[in-house]
Amino acid sequence: MTAEDIATKPVRKLDEAEAAIELERLATEIAGHDKRYYEKDAPTVTDAEYDRLRKRNTDIEARFPTLKRPDSPSDRVGAAPSEKFEKVRHAVPMLSLDNAFDEEDVADFLARVRRFAKLEDDADLAIFGEPKIDGLSASLRYEKGVFVQGATRGDGYEGEDVTRNLNTIDDLPEKLTGKVPDIFEVRGEVYMSRADFTALNERQAEDGKPVFANPRNAAAGSLRQLDPRITARRPLKFFAYSWGEVSEMPADTQSGMIEKLEKFGFSTNPLSRCLNGVEEIIAFHAEVEKQRASLGYDIDGVVYKVDSLALQEQLGFVSRSPRWAIAHKFPAEQATTILDGIEIQVGRTGALTPVARLRPVTVGGVVVSNATLHNADYIAGIGNDGEPIREGRDIREGDTVIIQRAGDVIPQVVDVLLDQRPKDSKPYQFPDKCPVCGSHAVREPDEKTGRLGSVTRCTGGLVCAAQAVERLKHFASRMAFDIEGLGDKQIEAFHADGLIAQPADIFRLKDHEGALKTREGFGEKSVANLLASIEVRRDIALDRFIYGLGIRHVGETTARLIARHFGTFAAFREAAQGIGGDADDLSALTDIDGIGPIVARAIAEFFAEGHNRDAVDALLAEVTPQEMERPGADGAELPLAGQIIVFTGALEVMTRPDAEKLAESLGAKTAGSVSKKTTLVVAGPGAGSKLKKASELGIEVIDEQAWLERAGQ
Repeated sequence: MTAEDIATKPVRKLDEAEAAIELERLATEIAGHDKRYYEKDAPTVTDAEYDRLRKRNTDIEARFPTLKRPDSPSDRVGAAPSEKFEKVRHAVPMLSLDNAFDEEDVADFLARVRRFAKLEDDADLAIFGEPKIDGLSASLRYEKGVFVQGATRGDGYEGEDVTRNLNTIDDLPEKLTGKVPDIFEVRGEVYMSRADFTALNERQAEDGKPVFANPRNAAAGSLRQLDPRITARRPLKFFAYSWGEVSEMPADTQSGMIEKLEKFGFSTNPLSRCLNGVEEIIAFHAEVEKQRASLGYDIDGVVYKVDSLALQEQLGFVSRSPRWAIAHKFPAEQATTILDGIEIQVGRTGALTPVARLRPVTVGGVVVSNATLHNADYIAGIGNDGEPIREGRDIREGDTVIIQRAGDVIPQVVDVLLDQRPKDSKPYQFPDKCPVCGSHAVREPDEKTGRLGSVTRCTGGLVCAAQAVERLKHFASRMAFDIEGLGDKQIEAFHADGLIAQPADIFRLKDHEGALKTREGFGEKSVANLLASIEVRRDIALDRFIYGLGIRHVGETTARLIARHFGTFAAFREAAQGIGGDADDLSALTDIDGIGPIVARAIAEFFAEGHNRDAVDALLAEVTPQEMERPGADGAELPLAGQIIVFTGALEVMTRPDAEKLAESLGAKTAGSVSKKTTLVVAGPGAGSKLKKASELGIEVIDEQAWLERAGQ
């Protein structure tokens, strides 16, 4: 199962190995989103999608606690402060909040507080509720009532010094009024009203400058300017709702502290108030949500905090958040409109993605005319787990649909109003041909479940214009044809100018030698070197040739297995074409140890596509894949026959691909993961989980020097 498949698998169905792979993916993806959101002020996913990723990570860790990673998102708040600013160490950490998404989550939160504090079910428990402002968190330090320093949240422990920028915000007092503690850090949210945001974007557009995606991005980008004069021209505001280091607490409740903040000169949210009991809390959430559109500023939920500060201290913190507070998120904003048509877009990996073309409608202050439909199953009313979604309602052109938006990325269609469906509507037929190149479009089966995968892909990898640039980059990459001087930038430029469209065109670049010499950044010598690098690749190792074709699921190891089994490209091609794209008998390929039905079917589908065969023929007119000796063909007993070897860690004498090739030349098979079938693990410095698993399974482990001796080097 691929990482892509694991990412869509329900948590309850993951095994331990899959869970580890998914936790690694989630840690990397969430860290990237944190960096883009907190450092770059340019999020690429909605808040709802981000919350879903974090919840999936938490759910997997709860099911497999021993797999929790040192870099787990569960233990991380925000992102590291930018190097552009001086750093400020928070005297009291600025942590994040856990999320509640429904009434049950809220009830669970209250029950946990009562259990932890040993409160009876009927005992009073005052909760302070306030709107959750969608802005940028900041902390302001006052000494003897005078503002001395301001910082962003950063990673929760260290933020960016934005003192001069905060000084420009009109509703932030430079000097506090009344009796104020000697040291007082106030915390809150820097935000921009929707009206000010619209006016700012109009000015940006008039000046020919980029416009902002939403008020939160505008506020964050304005506060994090190196030049405070730019910040001063931006209409920023501030709501105070919390505090950090305080030399002497002026109140003993959350609500009392908010009253004090107001008396000191800060703006606090007028909707905030004390609540008691689940029913009152849920009613407050509904009340605030109804006012959401008319508030004039963006909020994305309601925050509940235990009102008693003594009880807050007793409850304390867990990981990245306090036990005494929770954020009750709103559902993503929705609207109703007509779906005029469904258009298929082809991505750079060949995935066919359906997009709804909508009658324009305003959702969350943004005019929306497109929405994602995800995949064929989603249109048909089927979820990733094969179960019905939307109670099985399909989506059709002409339908009245409910769309949902929660941020600045493309919205999605979440439901259909059947009572408004046109009588002559017909179910949408997902295409089985690529709309870009006309090649077959297929869905691969999941090897474990037997169900078709969710993604439909174009099989015309070598000829599809939508995939061309990425395929050409792969073809010229180090482990494929390894053409020196033909890097990503050169491929992009040559393709844009029409010099190369498919791999064979690379070997015809000599026909454009004159034009190449006139290009910016190219001279006579660089062109000569590039053409020479291309010429030496006209004779190419068979496994590199096969890998370079970019057949789905055929990586370096699989390409070597194929090359060693068949010996010649002609034999391999004959076997693959003999199967046929839709044949049930894949034995010509699955008889090769290490190749399963998914890989075999992908190979068969590649050669079943006439466009691909034409592109391969064109390539074979330019290059000659070398024959590969088939181990044991002469009847000789190879020294490592029957061995299954895994290389892990950093090898110092040879590269890992070279080590694997050496092992295979001696009759061994190589694998990327350790299993009960593994007979030997070669571990270099930095070996981690594979080495640990080998020890648990009692598999022989040797270092690189011992491996070289065993291999006769």
